[in-house]
Amino acid sequence: MAQNKKDNDPNSKTVARNRKARFNYFIEDTLEAGIVLMGTEVKSLRGGQASINESYADVKEGALYLLNAYIPEYVKAHVKLQHEVRRPRKLLLHKNQLKKLMGAVQRKGTTIVPLVIFFNRRGIAKVLLGIATGKKQYDKRATEKDRDWSREKSRIMREKGREE
Repeated sequence: MAQNKKDNDPNSKTVARNRKARFNYFIEDTLEAGIVLMGTEVKSLRGGQASINESYADVKEGALYLLNAYIPEYVKAHVKLQHEVRRPRKLLLHKNQLKKLMGAVQRKGTTIVPLVIFFNRRGIAKVLLGIATGKKQYDKRATEKDRDWSREKSRIMREKGREE
């Protein structure tokens, strides 16, 4: 979906990636959202040291918030201007997108997981959210088995090409 366009765009810069999300969840749909940040958070993100591995998004008081995302303090800022490292950050969406996410979360076993935090070509911080359903242990094993088989298959094909 929208992720392919971002990967090809040389002007967008990926800051943090949740690598475990696609292993632990089935990603049904993705959605791009803006994020409300303080100045020191933006500076810290540009340094590229954020982590969204344990984070998730949740609806509170009619708005969507990114919870438990780690953005470290900006060391060059004054102590009074620092932000909380794991504070809830409001996500910016259109009303119809928010309704879609709220409807998806109300279904059993569905959650909203941040996949990537990046800066778009205009320099604005964005979050790629995924509507996710949790995988069972046997699903994770099957995913790993398929990945290993595809690697092995490509190795075999490469070796056959060299022999001829």
